[in-house]
Amino acid sequence: MLPDLPTYDHEAALRHNAKTPRYLHIASNRTNRWGHQRSYRLQVYSFAGDHLPESEAEEKAMSWARYKVAVTKHKDSEATSSSLYNQNDMWSPAVDFSKFIEDNENIENEDLVAWVTAGFLHIPHAEDIPNTVTVGNGGGVLLRPHNYFDEDPSVNSPDAVYFEPGSEDSCENNRMACLAQETCSPVLEPFTYHGFEGVMKFT
Repeated sequence: MLPDLPTYDHEAALRHNAKTPRYLHIASNRTNRWGHQRSYRLQVYSFAGDHLPESEAEEKAMSWARYKVAVTKHKDSEATSSSLYNQNDMWSPAVDFSKFIEDNENIENEDLVAWVTAGFLHIPHAEDIPNTVTVGNGGGVLLRPHNYFDEDPSVNSPDAVYFEPGSEDSCENNRMACLAQETCSPVLEPFTYHGFEGVMKFT
């Protein structure tokens, strides 16, 4: 049996230290052809580390870090979770994200915003020079349809096109080959490259 779904934004806000399910479903009351609720699956696979304790007065300027995921009703007045100006007055910030949650609004059958805090910890080390490898340093979130479509939507993608060697200049196979004839575009000379002859002299 499924638990009751949150209907208020404070119920749909997962605190930083809360146990998080593997998948979060954002569902509608509409169904697909198979009778399943059309929904999206939100999967966060890299969470940020510990943030500033709420007991610190400066924490108000980064109150978005209290939450792993928070789902709120969409509002034009709540465009960002923070502001560049928060650093100028951390005790009374221009944008206090915690107020987005505290207004306790109903989110059922509303346009929603999912605020996700993702990140990873990277400790600089000698192997970062001359460049830092990306393996193991990725972070992010996946938003994927779940029963939203009746079937795999890629089946409606156009078929692949195969070019045989030598057919690149054929207008029948490649519309781009005859683009100059169909549009008003400059005719450029073919590009040629002869190395650095006459440019660099070695003695």
